[in-house]
Amino acid sequence: MIEDLTQTCAEDDPGEDPALLRRVLGVRLRRLRETAGISGEAAGRAIRASHSKISRLEAGRVSFRAKDIDDLLTAYGVRDTATRTEFRDLARRANAVGRWQVGADLTTARPDTYLALEDSSALIRCYAPSLPPDLVWTPSYAHTVFAIADQQSAVVIQRRIELLTRRQRLLTRPGAPKAWFVIEEAALRRPIGGNAVWQGQLEHLAELAARPNITVQVMPDHIGGPAISGTAFTMLRFAAPELSDLAHFPHPSGPQFLDRPGDVDRFNAIWARLCVCAAAPDRTAQYLDTLRTIRP
Repeated sequence: MIEDLTQTCAEDDPGEDPALLRRVLGVRLRRLRETAGISGEAAGRAIRASHSKISRLEAGRVSFRAKDIDDLLTAYGVRDTATRTEFRDLARRANAVGRWQVGADLTTARPDTYLALEDSSALIRCYAPSLPPDLVWTPSYAHTVFAIADQQSAVVIQRRIELLTRRQRLLTRPGAPKAWFVIEEAALRRPIGGNAVWQGQLEHLAELAARPNITVQVMPDHIGGPAISGTAFTMLRFAAPELSDLAHFPHPSGPQFLDRPGDVDRFNAIWARLCVCAAAPDRTAQYLDTLRTIRP
């Protein structure tokens, strides 16, 4: 019988993040394959699967079966017993249930990979052309956006707000990652939820911008940030040197992730242009003060 390594192990470190471990394991498997000079198609045949399955494994987006790990290591010429045991153990830990697993009553029963990776990042960079990024929303602002965008029941909206509040704690927790937000001035001008909600959102953003780990830049209306990038995106960077940056952006079919060097380089270039064109961080407080004097 093929063994599936999908159960949470009580003896594992509860601080480990399975989503991050999946990326680590995927990177290591990709390096072994490339060192062995084996194509993705050939690797797929070794586990009776397709090239796309290998791509998903190497990107850390799916769980790992013990037999697949064994067969891939054999195909890559890894014979050392200790190394094979290390890979199997890493796969078992990577398949554990992480703290960001979302219940079926909210979205799906599988772990949300993005939330886990975000929680494990050392640097979060977000560009927001139409709304401030959700990591800086107040509960009242979030309630308004969710109600307008999705028209869901009050119970579902409240659950989404609770999940968002959990995510936002990473910005202020001990050892918080660095966060860098570039936000369109037009997005900040929209009085979503009415004057009180809008003013509260601007005040909250100003408080966050004053924190040492958070940088906020405003893209002035006359610059034209959407001409540089018409879509919102987030880039995650990790402390582990073997992990590349990860670009994440929304898509109608679901969240999209890019981690190939060429793709990441393009997003880094876009980010650099956005930061150069946006107002310097030391002008953010002035921008927010000015906006708070406006009455919708």
